[in-house]
Amino acid sequence: MHESTFNPKQQEKDFSSKIVAGLERVSEVFKILLWEKAKLVGLSPIQIQILIFIAFHKQNLCNVSHLAKEFNVTKPTVSDAIKVLDNKGLIIKNFSSSDNRSYSISLSELGNDIVSQTNDFSNPLTKQVNSFSQSELESLFGTLSQLIYKLNRNGILSVQRTCYGCKFYEKNKKLDYCNLLQKELLRQEIRLDCPEFENR
Repeated sequence: MHESTFNPKQQEKDFSSKIVAGLERVSEVFKILLWEKAKLVGLSPIQIQILIFIAFHKQNLCNVSHLAKEFNVTKPTVSDAIKVLDNKGLIIKNFSSSDNRSYSISLSELGNDIVSQTNDFSNPLTKQVNSFSQSELESLFGTLSQLIYKLNRNGILSVQRTCYGCKFYEKNKKLDYCNLLQKELLRQEIRLDCPEFENR
């Protein structure tokens, strides 16, 4: 009990605990900002997240199975959210010609309107991040991208599309290199959500 990350005494003697507690506070910010938008448009946070994801990702990622992995929730949870979005006319189900039970999801015109009203929910956080210097941003991003990759490799984060886990990524003499783009990647060019990502 005394070794808990959330025990202030533990944080005083263990720097990692302090950082993890800090990340937990940042995660609270996302919840608060998302709930504020959710109340404005009469949707739940997961429904907004699904709409925003669909707006910016390829069709092959916009199905119940993948969305469940993406948001670390069960398929029934996603199915329930999709049902509500469908009933509100915010999405379009594109059924497979080979399997009429299988479908991908795209946004309706009304769905696009909701995304334009909600996809800026993280702006207050972005504003604070923008106040850091370029070197601070690069250092923070380097740490975050590695953390996301390690959480995925340890099975805690089920989906990631960062360069480090991609088959096109290569480390050459401490340099990051993309074999798809055929170029060396600067730290700020490492992607967290690459459209061309392919698992190794």
